[in-house]
Amino acid sequence: MKANIILLIVLIILFFIGATNAPVNVLELKDKKIDKSFKVSQGQKLILDLEIGADIIIEGWEKDELTLIAELSGDAEEILVEFDQTPNSVEVKAECENDDGCDCDAVFSIKIPKRFDVKFITMGGDIFVNKVDGEIAGTTMGGDLKMNNLKGTIELTTMGGDIELKNSDVDGNVKTMGGNVNVEDVTGDVDAESMGGDIKQNNVKRRSSSSVGDEVHISTMGGDIEVDEAPFGAKVKTMGGDIIVNKAEKYVDAHTMGGDIDIKSVDGWVKLKTMGGDIKVKYNGDPQADDRDFTITSMGGDIKIYLPENFSMELELEVMYDKHHEDDARISSDFSISEERSAEWKKIDGKKNKTITGNGIQAGGKNKLSVRTRNGGIYLIKNK
Repeated sequence: MKANIILLIVLIILFFIGATNAPVNVLELKDKKIDKSFKVSQGQKLILDLEIGADIIIEGWEKDELTLIAELSGDAEEILVEFDQTPNSVEVKAECENDDGCDCDAVFSIKIPKRFDVKFITMGGDIFVNKVDGEIAGTTMGGDLKMNNLKGTIELTTMGGDIELKNSDVDGNVKTMGGNVNVEDVTGDVDAESMGGDIKQNNVKRRSSSSVGDEVHISTMGGDIEVDEAPFGAKVKTMGGDIIVNKAEKYVDAHTMGGDIDIKSVDGWVKLKTMGGDIKVKYNGDPQADDRDFTITSMGGDIKIYLPENFSMELELEVMYDKHHEDDARISSDFSISEERSAEWKKIDGKKNKTITGNGIQAGGKNKLSVRTRNGGIYLIKNK
C-alpha cells in the first residue's frame, strides 16, 4: 500500500514537472509563412522579440482580435518562432537555430485592437505603426521608424535609420543614431535626438501647461535643425549644421558648432552661439517687456538683430577682427550707440587683433543685449 502511494506521488510530481516545462506554442517556418490569430481585449499588450531581424507592420483595427502573418525568404527552415499568450499580452519570439546566423528576410504583418500597448525589439528592420492608441516603445538595430495616427506615449530608438512621426497626439522621445527625424502635424511633448542627421519639426503643437517638459528639446551630432513653432521655448543643439526656428515664445537657446542660426520670430529671451556661421534673429514681442535679454556669440560671422523701434535695452557690442578681415568688421546700428575702435593691434590667440565696441541705453534699458563676433559685423536693424 505504501509503495502504491509513493508511486502515485512520484507520478503526480512528474506530471507537474512536465506541465511546467511544457513547450510554448512553437512553429518552424518550413513553409516560409505562418498565419496566427488570438482572441484579445482592448488595453492589452503586444511584445515582439525578433532576434532574426525583420520588418514589422502594425495596424490598429476595430476587432478584439490580434492577427499575425509572417513571411520569410531565405533560410526559413532555420528560424524558430514562439508564441505565448497570457491574460494581458501576446508575446512573439523569433530566433535563428544556427549559431552562425541565418540568411533570411522576414516581414511580420500584425493587426491589433486600436487601444493596445506595443513593445518591440528587432535586430534590423523597418517598423511601421498606424492607428494605435497606447504605450509604444521599441528599438530596431538598423531600420527606419514610421509612425502615423498614434495616441498615447512613445519611446522609440533606431540605431541607424530615419524616424518619421505624423498626424499623432503623443508624448515621449524619438532617437536615431544615424538618420534624419521628421515630426509633422503632431500634438504633444515630443523630444527628438539624432547622432548624425537632420531634425525637422513642422506644425508641432506643445501641450498647454507651464511645465518644463513642454519645451522643444532637439539635439543632433551632425545635421540641420528646423523648428516650426515653439510656444513654450526651444533648446536646440547641433554639432555641425544650421538651425532654423520659425516662431518661438518664452525663449530660444540654440548652439551650433559649425552652421548658421536663423530665428525668424521670437517673443522672449535669446541665447545663441555658433562657432563658425552667421546669426539672424527677429524680436516680435512687446518692446517694453522685460526678461528679454539677448546673449549672442559668433566666432566667425555676421550677426543681424531686428528689433522694434522703442525696444527697451542696454547694449554691449563687440567685434574682434584680425588684419585679414579688417574690411568686414563693423557695427551698423539703426539705434543710437557710442562706438569706439582700438588704435593698436594686440596679440590674442596667436594673432594680432583690434576691436570695435558699441554701447548704449534705450527706452529705460530693461533688457541687456550682449553681442559678440569675430571677423564679421554686428547689425542692429529696426523692424519694418
